[in-house]
Amino acid sequence: MSYAISFVIGYLLGSIPFGLVLTRLSGGPDIRNIGSGNIGATNVLRTGNKALAAATLAGDMLKGTAAVLIVNYLYGRDLAALAGLGAFLGHLFPIWLKFKGGKGVATYIGVLLGLAWPMALAFGAIWLATAALFRYSSLSALIASAAMPVILLAAGDHPVAALFLLLTALLWIMHRANIARLMAGTEGKIGAKS
Repeated sequence: MSYAISFVIGYLLGSIPFGLVLTRLSGGPDIRNIGSGNIGATNVLRTGNKALAAATLAGDMLKGTAAVLIVNYLYGRDLAALAGLGAFLGHLFPIWLKFKGGKGVATYIGVLLGLAWPMALAFGAIWLATAALFRYSSLSALIASAAMPVILLAAGDHPVAALFLLLTALLWIMHRANIARLMAGTEGKIGAKS
């Protein structure tokens, strides 16, 4: 029963669509009808409201962290990792939005923050370095996420490395359109006018 409870706590927290909720509360448009149609911070930024995009990023991160920390307190670290998986899947496939959610980068970082916070700092450093070199947000997320299972494995955190191998695979699947655009040379760069 504790396994089911842990997963459900994570999934329900992960399903909270902060981008949609915050833009609606601010009187903004339904973000599913603009830009990429995505519910994440990058699409919220397309409304022109940087503060709202930052709040969405924080909310999407912290729901992953909260899921991990709550279940860690209740049942321990192993089930906290299961809650992290639930939160990530909840963000990708939220029950409230007919299972059409975001791409998962912020929630990925939030789960990482809850389970191994120094690795979240490593993710951020890799993301920033890649973004500075290539100016592609999607490429930065892909490279940083690909590095995480390797770094976690090298650090000896095998169960969390296995979790992040799965999360990284899912994150790459959710970015398949971005990958196609990167390969075609049509992906938008950071700071470029759309």
